[in-house]
Amino acid sequence: MRGYDLDLLRFLQVLIEEQSVSVAARRMHVSEPAMSRHLAKLRTVFGDPILVPSGRHLIASAFALGIRDRVQAVVRAADGLIETQVLADLRNMAPKFTIRANDVVVAPMALPLMRALRQDCPNCELVFAPEVDDAANQALREDAIDLYIGATDMLKPEIRRQTIFYNIMKALVRKDHPIFAEGITPDALTRYDHISISRRGRARGPIDRILRDQYGLSRRVVLVVPHYKAMIDSMRDTDLILTLPDMALYRVPLAERGLALFDYPFPLPRVEAFQAWHPRRDNDPVHRWLRETIFRVARQIQSELG
Repeated sequence: MRGYDLDLLRFLQVLIEEQSVSVAARRMHVSEPAMSRHLAKLRTVFGDPILVPSGRHLIASAFALGIRDRVQAVVRAADGLIETQVLADLRNMAPKFTIRANDVVVAPMALPLMRALRQDCPNCELVFAPEVDDAANQALREDAIDLYIGATDMLKPEIRRQTIFYNIMKALVRKDHPIFAEGITPDALTRYDHISISRRGRARGPIDRILRDQYGLSRRVVLVVPHYKAMIDSMRDTDLILTLPDMALYRVPLAERGLALFDYPFPLPRVEAFQAWHPRRDNDPVHRWLRETIFRVARQIQSELG
């Protein structure tokens, strides 16, 4: 034995993964001087620098990269011993999970997720906090929320993320909308007024760029709303076209509401939605169970949408 234990291996794992003393310190919830001391001990124990300078940054040494997978496997196996016992006690626990998400996520996922979580943990509580303009970084760092679900590109590099589903943008109209009779073409789209959904009040997006760049056309966006749900029941009395993600209409009885969907006559980029969390929650067995359940529920909804 060369003087290392499981805790020191945890620090080794994080240092290799982050290749930064300061980021590793934040992830492990210790001070930078403390993390530097752990790095110094690791260098002594393994006879290797572990992290080496590369310009203004540090990178993992060849030795560190070579043992990374084995170290991760040892730490995961050790955590699994603890996790098995913790997850066995889920039925006796009463955790409260707070997730920040917008209504596109909440509407289809809230009830299926609650049911899935309560199968294993009957006393858990699920809280969906509204998505706000500020990025979720600080809320995740301060444990104000357990997870963020969305598609923002404003998260810091330290925040972990996992893609859980893709949104395809669709057009929602009344079922006897005249665009069906004349044919759904780029030109036809410009003859009707449109509604844009944006919490930030943005009227334009990928559809407008495609119409402009590929067809030399422009649509009329006459209404911008922050949330889509307020508009669904109003659409059947207008010729307006509302663009929204397919996930938003999961199990919505469109025919009963006098509504119909159509695909845009040109390909639109898929919107990637992910769950994001602070790295210190990586090895928390209950948090991992929450993430795995969310992933499973989201993929089930995605498969039903086709």
